[in-house]
Amino acid sequence: MTGRRTAPELALRVVQQLWLAGVRDVVLAPGSRSAPLALTLDAADRAGDLRLHVRVDERSAAFLALGLVTGSRRPVAVVTTSGTAVGNLLPAVMEAHHTGRRLVVVSADRPDRLRGTGANQTTEQAGIFGTFASCHDLTSDAPDDELGALVRQACSRRGPTQINVQLDGDLLPRDPDPDTWWHRPEPGAGRNDPATAGWARRDEAPGRNDPAMAGWARRDEAPGRNDPAMAGWTRDVDSAGLEPSVSVPTDGEVLPLGPRTVVVAGDDAGPAARLLAEAANWPLVAEPTSGARIGRQALRTGRLLLTTDLRGDIDRVVVVGHPTLSRPVTNLVSDPGVDVLSVRGRDGVATDPGRVARVLDVVPRVEGRDDASWFDAWRDADDRLSALVDAGLAAPEGDPSRAPGLDAGVSPLAVAAVVAGAVGADTTLVVGSSNPVRDLDVMAGPWPPHEHRFVVGNRGLAGIDGMVSTAVGIALGRPRAARTIAYLGDLTFLHDTNGLLMGRGERRPDLTLVVLNDDGGAIFSALEQGDRRYASAFERVFGTPHGTDLEALCAAHHTAYERVDDLDRLRGALDEPSSGTRVLEVRVSRADRREEAAWLRGLAQQVVPHRDEQR
Repeated sequence: MTGRRTAPELALRVVQQLWLAGVRDVVLAPGSRSAPLALTLDAADRAGDLRLHVRVDERSAAFLALGLVTGSRRPVAVVTTSGTAVGNLLPAVMEAHHTGRRLVVVSADRPDRLRGTGANQTTEQAGIFGTFASCHDLTSDAPDDELGALVRQACSRRGPTQINVQLDGDLLPRDPDPDTWWHRPEPGAGRNDPATAGWARRDEAPGRNDPAMAGWARRDEAPGRNDPAMAGWTRDVDSAGLEPSVSVPTDGEVLPLGPRTVVVAGDDAGPAARLLAEAANWPLVAEPTSGARIGRQALRTGRLLLTTDLRGDIDRVVVVGHPTLSRPVTNLVSDPGVDVLSVRGRDGVATDPGRVARVLDVVPRVEGRDDASWFDAWRDADDRLSALVDAGLAAPEGDPSRAPGLDAGVSPLAVAAVVAGAVGADTTLVVGSSNPVRDLDVMAGPWPPHEHRFVVGNRGLAGIDGMVSTAVGIALGRPRAARTIAYLGDLTFLHDTNGLLMGRGERRPDLTLVVLNDDGGAIFSALEQGDRRYASAFERVFGTPHGTDLEALCAAHHTAYERVDDLDRLRGALDEPSSGTRVLEVRVSRADRREEAAWLRGLAQQVVPHRDEQR
């Protein structure tokens, strides 16, 4: 098509190209300028070609889309009107940038002739996300081949992209019949169309069970394969825009055996980190969202053991993924006296906060197993420390080994253990930032392999933004999961209660949200500002008690609610068949969090005493 399109024609063409590029979920935050896009998307949803999710809050809409990307492994578009609506997407765009997730922002805009004129809801929104997203400013006369190419690029490249669509003239279609607002593009009919160049018939195509893409596959190389930022990654995108759930590179460099090595698996490390540790018989310190906290090599209390003299014996560390949970791990991977090898993540960045690492594009390999005594020392210490932690949490009143805080009620660490135990085969667990993920990092034992658990969080920037919406999106994107659990702190939950705001008729997931409510920001208690020297200001500027009635809040959102006061009931509730969205509130105290952290460090020192104490 050539010449200037009407606004409805341009909207139809954009949505068709999104569909051809593999988009099957679109989130819409309604507005006036985006009206032609909204009507097209509604018609495509009614036709069964797309799933449309409507949200009134743009920030929640963007995080819902981010969750859908994570759960479905496809590119997902979020559509907004012009003005401040676009700016509200920034937190989710930043997270997508730092995790390499394929979030496509489709921002409706006024025509460029109105920019700088004071016209209503008109601003310089093209490129508003700066370095966090590439941007295409699309006019109504953009050639078909250009439009198709930029949409394909947006849906295949790692990280977010903004497609800013200038909609001019009458926004509504002339024909009020919804059947005229959308029609599915025919890939075959576009074989000679530059906008669909590269598509070829192949009955054995990946994704052939998707009716929308039946029989069609890319005949050229996977998008992004020659992108230096993606060097070494084998998670290419198939013909339907679907990213493989698991991939393991096999062309990494061979590491020599001998140096005492630890593998650190941060967020999104994937199975390659575990397989390396198993092949070499090395200790594996794997964060809960790494996808590698599985099998015998993984240590439950690895971060605590890094505070002991075992840490000084490490010669080499291999870093896979994005570790962010603890200072002991950060200190290790930043140590210039250790040989640090760091592998690029899907965003093209290798975690190297100390700027001491040799950066690798691919997870390395070994050609044999290292001396067993190295791993055995870590395995023995981990088993003994885990037993001490569990015994302290179960100890009766008056027992000197009893964990701090138990007299105040349910222990946050014990809650984390129950949540971890509920993550059975084919279960999805979405973990909020702050204390819940760190509690899991101590209490979640390594899960058995080959059971398809999916444990994720927004760890790119580790914010508490949008976690309810992210969890909803992940649950909707993984409808075949046995169950989906979100484990969040109270402030994380309150920060995104609009994630529960779903209109009548909108798809609602089967999702259980466990909210650990300590009435404020407990994580600061264990940091420097938690020292009693700063007690006069702590509660107001860090603790931030809120006293919010979560039951009333859930009632306002028509969301099922239960207050859980004991661990047995929590186990039972998490074992119940999941139907709809519900909130389980578990109230705990944060008064003893600082003492609890010191107790854990003390137990680690008991297991691995200082060597000068052993002489």
